[in-house]
Amino acid sequence: MCGICGFNWKDHDLVDRMNQQIVHRGPDQGGVYCDDHVSLGHRRLSIIDLSEHGRQPMFNEDKTVCLVFNGEIYNFQELREELESLGHSFTSNSDSEVIIHGYEEYGIEVLQKLRGMFAFAIYDQTENRLFLARDRIGIKPLYYYFKDGKLVFASEIKAILEDNSIERKVNHQALYDYIGFEFVPAPATMFQDIYKIPAGHYLLCNEREIQIKQYWDLSFQSEQPQLAYDDAVEKQRELLDYAVKSHLISDVPLGVFLSGGLDSSAIVAMMRRHISGPLKTFTIGYHDKSFSELDYAAQVAQYFDTEHQVLMLDDIRPEYVEKTLWHLDEPMTDLSTVPLYLLCKQAREHVTVCLSGEGADESFAGYDRFKASRLNMFFSLLPSLLREKVVGKIIAALPDQPQKKGVINILKRFVEGANLPPDGEHLRWQYFSSQTQNGLLFNDHFKSKTLFDPFRTVREYVERCDAGDRINREIYLDMRYMMTDSVLMKVDKMSMASSLEIRVPLLDHVFVEFLASLPGNWKLKGFETKHVFRSALKGLLPDNIVNRGKQGYSLPVKHLLRGDLKPYMVSLLNESPLIRENMDVTFINRLIKEHCDMVHNHNHVLWALINISIWHNKFFK
Repeated sequence: MCGICGFNWKDHDLVDRMNQQIVHRGPDQGGVYCDDHVSLGHRRLSIIDLSEHGRQPMFNEDKTVCLVFNGEIYNFQELREELESLGHSFTSNSDSEVIIHGYEEYGIEVLQKLRGMFAFAIYDQTENRLFLARDRIGIKPLYYYFKDGKLVFASEIKAILEDNSIERKVNHQALYDYIGFEFVPAPATMFQDIYKIPAGHYLLCNEREIQIKQYWDLSFQSEQPQLAYDDAVEKQRELLDYAVKSHLISDVPLGVFLSGGLDSSAIVAMMRRHISGPLKTFTIGYHDKSFSELDYAAQVAQYFDTEHQVLMLDDIRPEYVEKTLWHLDEPMTDLSTVPLYLLCKQAREHVTVCLSGEGADESFAGYDRFKASRLNMFFSLLPSLLREKVVGKIIAALPDQPQKKGVINILKRFVEGANLPPDGEHLRWQYFSSQTQNGLLFNDHFKSKTLFDPFRTVREYVERCDAGDRINREIYLDMRYMMTDSVLMKVDKMSMASSLEIRVPLLDHVFVEFLASLPGNWKLKGFETKHVFRSALKGLLPDNIVNRGKQGYSLPVKHLLRGDLKPYMVSLLNESPLIRENMDVTFINRLIKEHCDMVHNHNHVLWALINISIWHNKFFK
């Protein structure tokens, strides 16, 4: 796991400064390559082949191909054997080198050979071409700036901003999207003129022109005949076992995050098949039982005899939030970001690599929004007058339960989502704003610069999807629209902040492609999420873990904003230049008062505003 950066001209001082901005991604080694056409930088976190032979930038035999690489290639040993049989000579035992020789042999098609997580840049001296690529799922990030023939790229935006000629401007359309979805959808970022290379895409830069092309997408149309249910369960178990085993390749200590939920427990079960000795597990807990999964994590740890460590979180300081925003590069309002950051810091004291269970909720329809969408199939059968004027108004008039996640709050959230435009698909229940709120929150200055259409990008993704049923279409949106730039971005940035590598075997692309071939109603059966996944784990995990619902280690933000973080919030939101320029501060103070007086729970919008304010202070002052 590493950090990469570079640009299409020669400037040794600039690439050195860019490298320094991402030193946390690779504290073990740094390297730079410059010639008249390109400058490349690399920071190394040594995982496989710890020797000097694994140092980057890395070259082929005649020095005409240069690589900087971030990630892991889990099938590198098989690829190495294939390439050696074709006459290629290797000088290291690293996974990085197979990319170089694979490019020599297959060109851009080497992407089809790689099984892993990656973001890399190759400079082909013979073609005078830069070739940048991001893995299929988008586990590793890669950003770029391109204007007037000038290309700058890096694993993190802060490195790109080391080029002082790049003007820092807020992307107003991205700000609008962020308030609703709580992340910025690709390819945009919160910085105008800085973009993400989308998952499953590559970028070619010849001379002073670029092309961005897609090389992979998630397809639900399998060429293989549909397996019977029991056969699919067995195949799923085999592919999961292989994915976890392949993710254990490491020359440094390795552990696993264990929440006690189904996904992380499945990873521990499969790891224990291949690790007979000590296995370190790490989890987060709160004294507030409604936010804690400690008992379940302890049960799984005891069941598989792991060396279990617990990080108790109750004191969330503003400096933690500020630190995470600096590492994220752009705001993302995931309530587990700060807990994950602190958990990674603790884990790094013991291991360099951790496996984690991200991806199952997306692949197996594990979120509540999938259930809400199914419920809406019945709710929408009611006559519109009855649905909107009677049922909707009655539920909206019910008092909030601001202290807890009660039935009334769930019903109100369901109706709010059901009343949003249907082209938002199931993401209507993941959209945390409304036309009314947006109209009151943003001022006329902001509205004049922004298209108020929350689901315009969602519609673009729906058009690309080849799924034949509603559930799989919604899974596609989770996998390709939501997960990459929210969940996976959070995991990458919070782990790399502590120089910790996180691997996500449930997102092995072969495993993901197989799951896509299964009918949607095997994943969401009635209102039971992850049905086929649970079937595969019976007998491997205790029954109560197999049958558990989703909880997660969300931060208790609604309570913190009424308590320890209240003075910080009030001061921050009233003084933020970004808010004062684009939003109605009077309306925001009304939201603060209603939340703190426990009239309504406004934790989503207030937390989003806190994060955007901190981000602006960090990167623009």
